[in-house]
Amino acid sequence: MQSSTSKPTFKQEFADFWRFIKRPDLRRLPGRRAASGLGSDWWPGVPLRRVLAWAAVLWLLNFVLLGPLAVLAATSGGASHRMDPAMLPWFTAVVWAPFVEEMLFRYGLRRPRQALWLCPAMLPPLLWGAQGWTFAWLAVVLALACLPLRAGRLKRSGWRMDWRRYYHWKFPLVFHLSAITFAAVHLHNFRLADTAYWMLPLLVLPQWSAGLVVGWMRVRRGIGAAILLHGFFNAGPLLIISLVLSQNA
Repeated sequence: MQSSTSKPTFKQEFADFWRFIKRPDLRRLPGRRAASGLGSDWWPGVPLRRVLAWAAVLWLLNFVLLGPLAVLAATSGGASHRMDPAMLPWFTAVVWAPFVEEMLFRYGLRRPRQALWLCPAMLPPLLWGAQGWTFAWLAVVLALACLPLRAGRLKRSGWRMDWRRYYHWKFPLVFHLSAITFAAVHLHNFRLADTAYWMLPLLVLPQWSAGLVVGWMRVRRGIGAAILLHGFFNAGPLLIISLVLSQNA
């Protein structure tokens, strides 16, 4: 039997993820510190190969199943992707979007009261993208979010709302709504033309699946691990497009 301090195998993590999406809870993975401090939440605390393994699961799922469904829906509905293959948005996809989107959609899964002000504060970086003033804005928001975490001040100051004691029945709903909302935001990546409303969810199936996995990673391992996985997930398709373009050049 696995001890409470041993590190789980990938197989054990996958089984935990499968249970989690059916009934989300706030437990951390065995071997993961339960402290609410700054280092515990932001330091990934997971081997890089494990993050890559989860990214590979998402890449395989999207390449074999969800991606083709999204392409079929886009082709049938006349939708087209806004991304210009000649100008791949490496920084936005691998660095900017993981930070902004994880803070907006998943940081509050463990810190719901902070999310009351943090989510609205993350809208300008999301809507206006990476530019001078949004860099400064994001830095200030991150500093304000992290400040109470130093030396456990978040718990003493009353900012920490205990999902398990007061809102345990709401947490599964909030988790799945965050994944759906995350996916829906990515409809902006498409020129929708006359795409039927019922086909819209098919366009963002890859983002929905990623939202489930990265949300699980945020809850089980912290926001730093979620940002890292998000960045790797986004890098995969860009790398494939870049390699294809280099072969056709």
